[in-house]
Amino acid sequence: MAYTGINHLALVTADMNATVRFWRDLLGMPLVVSLGHPGYRHYFFHISAHDTIAFFEWPGVEPVPEKDHGVPVRGPVAFDHVSIGVAEVEELWTIKARLEAAGFWASEVIDHGFIWSVYTFDPNGIAIEFSWAVPDCDVRQHPALTDTDPPPAAQEGSAPRPEVWPSGQASADRSVYPGEGTIIRQYCIPK
Repeated sequence: MAYTGINHLALVTADMNATVRFWRDLLGMPLVVSLGHPGYRHYFFHISAHDTIAFFEWPGVEPVPEKDHGVPVRGPVAFDHVSIGVAEVEELWTIKARLEAAGFWASEVIDHGFIWSVYTFDPNGIAIEFSWAVPDCDVRQHPALTDTDPPPAAQEGSAPRPEVWPSGQASADRSVYPGEGTIIRQYCIPK
């Protein structure tokens, strides 16, 4: 399989207006899809050529309590933080300055060896990291597996081992079920 990145990460907000202001206007990510009708909204923001971040607006949800990035919790949990890559190291300080000027907390720039990062929270309490990849430390080409007590699967190394799962066969049925595609697709045709 050839993956192209994270097509989208779907998060939740109770305030789409504040979410648009933060992601589009403060962070500079264009709003590329806005699906909706009374009681339902699903908006997508462009991150890169292959990646978007999306939000459902669900009335009555509450922002999550801010939890420091990477700090363990007990009880139900499904998500810690999202890290968004930046192309140039200087952008880390630019993002930090923009966040602080807008009244948002932002960490100092942190050196993780293979990436440098700035941390913050969006208006929904969602933990965000902005990361710049250190050019001479490409862990995709040279994995850095340094856990001193890895589980058995990690002891097998970084290469995928598809043989541990059934291969499965794709169905001959190639039906595509209707969603909101016809509404959106009309915008994809050049005029």
